[in-house]
Amino acid sequence: MTDPASGTPASDPSTVGGGLSWRDLETRVGLDALPDFHRAFLEWSGVEGAAEMPLRRVGQRVEAELNRMVKDGRATREDEDWHLIPGALEGFEAAAPHLPQEPDSLPM
Repeated sequence: MTDPASGTPASDPSTVGGGLSWRDLETRVGLDALPDFHRAFLEWSGVEGAAEMPLRRVGQRVEAELNRMVKDGRATREDEDWHLIPGALEGFEAAAPHLPQEPDSLPM
């Protein structure tokens, strides 16, 4: 992406604030696909029974797992968003089609 005013590469808005924005990633996934994406994230995170969880519980567990990533040093929290470090989603294939095309945002 290039800033038309300066002709220099513009930063991807989903990586502003240091790392890949979880909320921007969710926006890229889209509302219709978000429940399945969240369940896939929980399964990737090792949460058992994600497929049978009520949707409200899925949302709570996603936030809990993101907070765990903050404690593990794989993300930071900023207001109502999480910013994931490069490689934080390594092996989470469901995210790959929705990641920015910046090399530092791809799973390592």
